[in-house]
Amino acid sequence: MKLRLLLALFGFTCGVLVPAAEPAPVAKQPILVAVHGAWAGGWHFKKIAPLLEEKGWKVYRPSLSGLGEHFNTARPDIGLQTHIDDIVNLILFEDLHDVILLGHSYGGMVITGVADRIPERIARLVYLDASLPVDGESLLSLHKPGGSFDLEKMTKDGFVVPNWVKPGKPFPIDVPHPLKSFTDPIVLQHQAAAAKVPATYILTVEKGGKPEGDDFYAASERARARGWPVLIMEGDHNPQWRQPEALANLLLGIH
Repeated sequence: MKLRLLLALFGFTCGVLVPAAEPAPVAKQPILVAVHGAWAGGWHFKKIAPLLEEKGWKVYRPSLSGLGEHFNTARPDIGLQTHIDDIVNLILFEDLHDVILLGHSYGGMVITGVADRIPERIARLVYLDASLPVDGESLLSLHKPGGSFDLEKMTKDGFVVPNWVKPGKPFPIDVPHPLKSFTDPIVLQHQAAAAKVPATYILTVEKGGKPEGDDFYAASERARARGWPVLIMEGDHNPQWRQPEALANLLLGIH
């Protein structure tokens, strides 16, 4: 019996003991943490999550403090650092490694801060039509009041409330966003380490429009100057909601 086990473990070919072949290494499951933009919530990624998960990905789509399903906890003192802490803590408490960290729109501010805090946990950054700040910049300084981004006209009682954010709509809905998170400058203290994290920028451009006319064109040019791949995707500012299949395929190609 023992001899039989030994032969089974090592294989037996033509009377010669041969070590059994080592099992092929199992590919790591891609892990995506998707950070939504202003006024939104994790629900903004609910259409794209199953498309990626059926391809073997694990998708986390948290809602930032005071937003999404946490809107009932909203306070004017919620700032950018609060939202950075939200995502850092998610990654640490879930013990995630080799994370593909995606930030949409305002979420670019958040993922920049997260990569500065825990660069060793991040495999790749993906900026989806997102802000790309340097140390000391705020969302407000990147997008001056005026045009389609006039925050001063949308501010009420410490929250930014654009005209499409109205009570009484069926859930899920966009909600008022704490102004402080727009005015807080980002503080980056580990830029050398964070700069080593690979990154990709996705710029969405409306059909018939030109990249130069997009609100996030300057951010995409900053990414290009850093040597990052810049991908142009035809569509509006929220492809994760309106073009989930196209965006999922793009992310699969990036990975």
